[in-house]
Amino acid sequence: MNNYAFIDSQNLYLAIKNIGWKLDYAKFRRYLKDKFKIQKAYLFVGYIAGNENFYTSLQNKGYILVFKPTIKNKEGVVKGNCDAELVLNCMIEYGNFDKAIIVSGDGDFHCLIEYLINKEKLLKVAIPNKHQYSALLKKFAKYFFFVGDLKVKLEYLSIKKEA
Repeated sequence: MNNYAFIDSQNLYLAIKNIGWKLDYAKFRRYLKDKFKIQKAYLFVGYIAGNENFYTSLQNKGYILVFKPTIKNKEGVVKGNCDAELVLNCMIEYGNFDKAIIVSGDGDFHCLIEYLINKEKLLKVAIPNKHQYSALLKKFAKYFFFVGDLKVKLEYLSIKKEA
């Protein structure tokens, strides 16, 4: 199988943070590969200067990063919504994968998920937080798995050095 994952990084990060833990991206990449035979995992992220070490770390863990330029709104909040990039990249890669996993709870991906189902190309929808996702996705529930339910397998555990 040649399966791909398309990951809405902001949705994933915030949803996991909201349920009180931190995702270990290396463990998540390994989980996707072992459980779903994911060959390529595209991670869509708003580019912020100064985060290059973090981006390199993600690439070293096996993610293909797709960046979107970010801007600051009037309140100084950095915005870099990558929904269009995820959909476009999925369509660009469409002929190269057997099945796809969409990692997001965002209803903006409703049309993409529906299209992939109709073409028999959807493997799963990974909803980060089962208590916080768009009602537009509920009709696809049979494809869901919940990342938040995998805390034991996927939580980042920092190792504290004793002085």
